[in-house]
Amino acid sequence: MPLYEHVFLARQDLSQAQVDVLAATATEIIESNNGKVIKTETWGLRSLAYKIQKNRKAHFVLLDIEAPAGVVAELERQTAINEDIIRFMTVRVDEHEAGPSVMMRKNDRERTRRREREGE
Repeated sequence: MPLYEHVFLARQDLSQAQVDVLAATATEIIESNNGKVIKTETWGLRSLAYKIQKNRKAHFVLLDIEAPAGVVAELERQTAINEDIIRFMTVRVDEHEAGPSVMMRKNDRERTRRREREGE
């Protein structure tokens, strides 16, 4: 089955619990159509490079998916309808990255640097 990475940006005024519900809804859509979610990562509330629909920040969520193309089309259709999601992108990949994604490793490096600076 083809592998995909699906990233969506949720509005900044949503709580983390509401963002988790959006991720769970996406997972439900995929699994009800014979697909499988390999990994879900929440990257948190991050600043955007430019305003999108009057939002300066957004909650970022990554889903690693294993599903047929029709499932991805349905996921994108329902994601486009949802008013809480301001942007999304699905990319087909040859294989999923093992372990945490680049964004999660970046967050870990930044936390480590902050701790080192505070300890000095």
